[in-house]
Amino acid sequence: MTPSVAGIGTRQIEACLAAETARFIDRNPRSRQLGQEAKAHFPDGVPMHWMTDWGTPFPLFVARASGARLTDVDGNDYRDFCLGDTGSMFGHSPAPIMEVLAKQGGHGLTYMLPTEDVPAIGRLLAARFGLPQWQVAATATDANRFALRWARAITGRPRILVFNGCYHGTVDETFVRLRDGKVIHRPGLLGQVADLTQTAAVVEFNDLPALEAALAQGDVACVITEPALTNIGMVLPADGFLDGVQAACKRTGTLLLIDETHTISTGPGGWTRKHDLSPDFFVVGKAIAGGVPCAVWGFTDEVAAAMKVARAKAGPGHSGMGTTLSANALALRALRANLEQVMTDAAYDHMLAMSARLAGGIRAVIAGNSLPWHVSAVGARAEFVCGPVPPRNGAEAATSMHGDLEAAIHLYLMNRGFLIAPFHNMTLTCPATTAEDVDALVACIAAACGALLAGA
Repeated sequence: MTPSVAGIGTRQIEACLAAETARFIDRNPRSRQLGQEAKAHFPDGVPMHWMTDWGTPFPLFVARASGARLTDVDGNDYRDFCLGDTGSMFGHSPAPIMEVLAKQGGHGLTYMLPTEDVPAIGRLLAARFGLPQWQVAATATDANRFALRWARAITGRPRILVFNGCYHGTVDETFVRLRDGKVIHRPGLLGQVADLTQTAAVVEFNDLPALEAALAQGDVACVITEPALTNIGMVLPADGFLDGVQAACKRTGTLLLIDETHTISTGPGGWTRKHDLSPDFFVVGKAIAGGVPCAVWGFTDEVAAAMKVARAKAGPGHSGMGTTLSANALALRALRANLEQVMTDAAYDHMLAMSARLAGGIRAVIAGNSLPWHVSAVGARAEFVCGPVPPRNGAEAATSMHGDLEAAIHLYLMNRGFLIAPFHNMTLTCPATTAEDVDALVACIAAACGALLAGA
């Protein structure tokens, strides 16, 4: 019997990957040249190493983007369903953000002082997400880091708890995994000095008894989680799981941080408002200011009061939180414009409809080709997974990730003018995405499946 992966023969995967690699090289000579030139001063030719994670033989260099379209330096056009891995979830360069950039540029970009936008932003965030108190950071990584530091200061407890397969930016304590029931450092982690297994507990998502047992020890300051895991494929919460997490946290005096940096795709108030969650901390970054680097983190009045107590106990000095460019004038103005004019109910209605259309189309392709795959979705975010059933946790999700198969699919789509998220098969729709864009991507995915199944 011919070896296969997720219903596709390994010979077909290898042949498709080789053909698409050659096609990519042929159609992108300028990108190849720029990549070679950049290697003189940037490792692998990129200013940030994630830019090599697309499975391409060299990085794709971009010339411009607008709305849901992107053009590379070789003049190739793309329908963009990656959208900067969520950073441009509301489209590239929305008009209100462009106006902010033009106007604020002449008034200074950063002062380390508040602006008149601050009171309005506070009201907008409280009304949208339901938490009364807020701070602004440069990235969701920073926001998560600061909130976790506060959680430890408030509770006096040393540990945090994460779910296996999680991702919360580059927060040290979250780079842990479960292997055979033991907590280990995430494979590939570099330069780590402290033993993170001593400061972080790890349990599987959707395993409420394991969570309750870990919290019962009384040494966990905070549980940090996405409402649905989105960085190891997509893992949706079982019915009642998140309510159980909240109840266990309250019962054990553990604080709860909901990170909605990806699940903000659910709706205008994220998963938290749609499903009536009540976290102690709330974080969202990436797209919150329309592509301008910015993140926000909110917290309850009770947490704010506890912060004052902890600060008084600590005495004068440096809190270890904040960065010079946090809440700069440009970010604040873009944040306000995005909340008021871009992240509207109408925008979400369109995004959700387009993503539902896309998910339905891909499901039809999967069924039509009798592939053991499935589609999961969180609002405007949909993912086709090369596994037969939706995973219940991170360990199960990891088994549905097949590097060469996904690389072949991504290259096939890219070579025909479509971008999806490089790390797995995740798509995003934005206010500028059209039904024609969606139908064209579905047709291209169908053609990719046909190419992979040819000769099987």
